[in-house]
Amino acid sequence: MPHINLTIDKKTFPVLSKLAKLLSQKDIDAYLVGGYIRDSLLGKQTRDVDIAVKADASILAKQIAQHFQGKFVLLDDVNKVARVVLPELYLDFSSIQGDINADLLRRDFTVNAMAVDLSQALDKPSIIDPYGGQSDIESKTIRAVTQGAFTDDPARLLRSIRHTAQLRFTIDEKTRAIIKRDAELITNVPGERVCDELCAAIAAPDAAETIRLMDDLGLLTQLLPELDACRGVDQPKEHNWDVFDHSIQTVATIEQLFNDIIEDKNGLDQIPWTQEIKSHFSQQISSGHLRMTILKIAALLHDLGKPNTKSIVENGRTRFLGHDKEGADIADRLMTRLRFSSKETKVVCNIIEHHMRPTQLSNKWEMPTRHALYRYFRDTGDEAFDILFLNLADHLAARGPLLDPDEWKNHVKLISYVLNKHDQEPNVVKPPKLIDGNDLQKLGYEPGPKIGATLETIREALAAGEISTKDDALDLARSLFN
Repeated sequence: MPHINLTIDKKTFPVLSKLAKLLSQKDIDAYLVGGYIRDSLLGKQTRDVDIAVKADASILAKQIAQHFQGKFVLLDDVNKVARVVLPELYLDFSSIQGDINADLLRRDFTVNAMAVDLSQALDKPSIIDPYGGQSDIESKTIRAVTQGAFTDDPARLLRSIRHTAQLRFTIDEKTRAIIKRDAELITNVPGERVCDELCAAIAAPDAAETIRLMDDLGLLTQLLPELDACRGVDQPKEHNWDVFDHSIQTVATIEQLFNDIIEDKNGLDQIPWTQEIKSHFSQQISSGHLRMTILKIAALLHDLGKPNTKSIVENGRTRFLGHDKEGADIADRLMTRLRFSSKETKVVCNIIEHHMRPTQLSNKWEMPTRHALYRYFRDTGDEAFDILFLNLADHLAARGPLLDPDEWKNHVKLISYVLNKHDQEPNVVKPPKLIDGNDLQKLGYEPGPKIGATLETIREALAAGEISTKDDALDLARSLFN
């Protein structure tokens, strides 16, 4: 067996050294396996270390957690899989079934079906590779270990997609055929696992190509029948694609848009790329998913409402009246089914419901009034940035090669204006409170909805620059009362 050099960083090395000594004292055979070996061969550092042991992994992991003063997490009681959480490191323990070769045979892909004896791992380790994992890493190939890999665990269907996206590998033809054969099994996978695998795949670059791969293999139809309903739904002549292909193309243009803004290409040099915007899209919403990933999800789902709202009006033009709100309702049900967090679901639904709003702020590419800007930021909340960028990406994905340069220039100018107003005029975005309900009651207002409506009118007047002081606000309140 060939020698390899494991990429073990300074934080991991002492942990594995102590662990090897501890398990040797207990006379327990242990192997580094799976993704840790794969990533080491690829020269990647990882905080996840997979360890297979000839023992009850859950009992052993609990003992190791106590020894290292870490946290014990039981991942799978049936299959005896447990995690030890250490500072900046996860140790995932599984129980070996049979000998190590038999254990590797039960794994998903050849690139994950390799092992190294832990007792040798820190000094001239030898790789155990009975199924050609090293060769497949060299050729950048995802290959199922056995014909039954996906029937054993249908979540592996999506894991093949994630590995392809993250590692930039290609699924071999025989494995593609097996995935197509077993695609319907994906509906048996718990929503939480689907959500995590899907988000991890879409978070990687070239997400649109990843989605098309899922479609080619029959997984997209099984996972997202609501999106499949968009297939073949024609759009007005200024659209280059039907609703289905346009939806996938919008994911591509979201990525293209951000790359072009950063590189000042395609007329996007005037789009402000502030630290606030950068931080916005790199923040985690929940479940470890970045806002940029959730924006890609929203881009994919933004036109789900079109099949149900399509109509042909008298002049023969195709319309989709109300598809924004219909789409948000469909996305809500879809994301709930796939166990996205309530926060992520709320974000996506808000984006979809308002995705056309930026180009409705004014007529004929005029710059919007302060009134319109205030209402936009009030109604869209934390998703104001997301909606502006999706609105641009939607334009690119609608026109494609039919893009009108002047129209695009006007659209970029509009979005730039709105973003600059957000950055330069905070009163338009979130006006300070000049008066409250107590002040209104002193003027004779009765408790009730009129107080809320009056305060909202005052906030908008402040945002519009029509008032600026508390006295102005009180004068306006008096006029509204009378």
